[in-house]
Amino acid sequence: MREEFGESLKTALKARDQCRTATLRAIAAAIKDKDIAIRQENRGPATNEEILTIVQKIVKQREESFAIYAQAGRANLATVEKEEIDILNEFLPKGLSEAEVDAAILATIAATGAEGPKDMGKVIRQLKVDYPSRIDFGKASSKVRAALAS
Repeated sequence: MREEFGESLKTALKARDQCRTATLRAIAAAIKDKDIAIRQENRGPATNEEILTIVQKIVKQREESFAIYAQAGRANLATVEKEEIDILNEFLPKGLSEAEVDAAILATIAATGAEGPKDMGKVIRQLKVDYPSRIDFGKASSKVRAALAS
């Protein structure tokens, strides 16, 4: 994933795409910061999962900023945030549809042998392992709760 960002940054620099270049440089800086923090723990560079988490965090920040700018009537700033979100989403795995999430929840409940609301944590943990960054767990938790209650 790190190489993918590097190649995209080179392409953006050659194309003189300022928005894309700035966005990718921000990602590169965040990854470098993570590498430095990890180095203090005496382990190698950031893994793809850690890089994915960084990108997701940055997307979430941009989405919050977009909502604030749109609500405040700052269309020019909202447009910039939206462009950055679109660029970052190119690097994230595609999320599951509602039907796919429902099917994944039912399959995970069956696989873990969950029987009631007390097993919700077990189901969520398994979903996070099986579908990392492909499910919005804020929304999925209510679906898991409903499925376990029935």
